[in-house]
Amino acid sequence: MPLIRECLEMGKTVRLSPKGTSMMPMLRQGIDTVVLSPVTGKLKKYDLPLYQRKGGQYVLHRIVEVGECYTCVGDNQFALETGLHHEQMIAVVVAFTRGKKRYGVNDFRYRLYCRFWHYSRPIRRLWRWGIGCLRRRLK
Repeated sequence: MPLIRECLEMGKTVRLSPKGTSMMPMLRQGIDTVVLSPVTGKLKKYDLPLYQRKGGQYVLHRIVEVGECYTCVGDNQFALETGLHHEQMIAVVVAFTRGKKRYGVNDFRYRLYCRFWHYSRPIRRLWRWGIGCLRRRLK
């Protein structure tokens, strides 16, 4: 991370492959990459920042609410992470490569995906709960 921070402080963009499953299905570990740019100003709803938690962990989650603090959540998660301060934001995704296709964050399809995925969260949560109940019953 020190090298990434150094490049960002010099105003350069950085490409990296995220680890973990919190941003699935959009970002798949070991397959997809993101292009990070330095944060310039206040972030907006649906921006995808790289930030550092108070415990030191680096996280790439979508902003779903902006106020005095940011609220973020991963696409594959349901618990909101609240109380994130602007000082914790290290970089923001400006583009990503999914498979062999590259998308910018201003692409209409990406913006549509963000809205759909955000507003379908309660339905997806209910669906996942139902599937879990069904699996437990079948065992």
